[in-house]
Amino acid sequence: MSRHKLSVVLITLNAERALEACLASVPFADEIVIVDSGSTDRTLAIAAQYQARVIQQSFLGFGPQKQFAVEQASFDWVLCLDADERVSPELRDSILAVLDAPGEGAYRMPRCNRFMGRWLRHGEGYPDLSLRLFNRQQARWSDDRVHEYVVAPCRVGLLSGDLMHESEDGIADYLNKQNRYTTMQAEALFARGKRAGVAKLLLSPLLRFVKFYFLRRGFLDGLPGLVHISIGCFNSFSKYAKLNELHRQR
Repeated sequence: MSRHKLSVVLITLNAERALEACLASVPFADEIVIVDSGSTDRTLAIAAQYQARVIQQSFLGFGPQKQFAVEQASFDWVLCLDADERVSPELRDSILAVLDAPGEGAYRMPRCNRFMGRWLRHGEGYPDLSLRLFNRQQARWSDDRVHEYVVAPCRVGLLSGDLMHESEDGIADYLNKQNRYTTMQAEALFARGKRAGVAKLLLSPLLRFVKFYFLRRGFLDGLPGLVHISIGCFNSFSKYAKLNELHRQR
């Protein structure tokens, strides 16, 4: 049997700094589909260099935007990437082997995060299993505006090889991005009627630190591991603080 054809699918907004490395890592794709939400940098020019098909769509939230992109693909098997990710040679080989004879309807893969110049191998930085390869007839993106995930009622397999993620382009840029994400998280919790008391504000960051720094051995990643986990803990505190603010404003 011939290999199942594959659509690589991305959403972008001003992604020129990372996009080329991403697209260069997927020459095995049968097509590349990019849904862009109004880039003003060289994103579209880079996409054109790699013969990507570009569709313009105002941002709908991460989950709906990614699902919209999946629906634009020509083929049922899709590999969903972010612009700051790239496929390692080992992961490429694993994906191609699956497409020769898929045993499941969806597949997770380990994601390796680069932070402060270091590839994290412990804590919450690795293996960071991410479900990104799936048959769109059997799985889809959730409707969450932030912290979206693939809903896969089918059996899910595990690929070998890492998805490489350049998770920050400087601490200031990373913190700005986390600030936006925690705002969106708080708004989503507020819309569902959730609340967070003092115990949640204090214990959530503390338990997160214990889990990732000690139990998941984040301390082995040195200073980058400590900073990465500490920012994650502050994000937890910030999310619930913003949620409380929304309730006060109401």
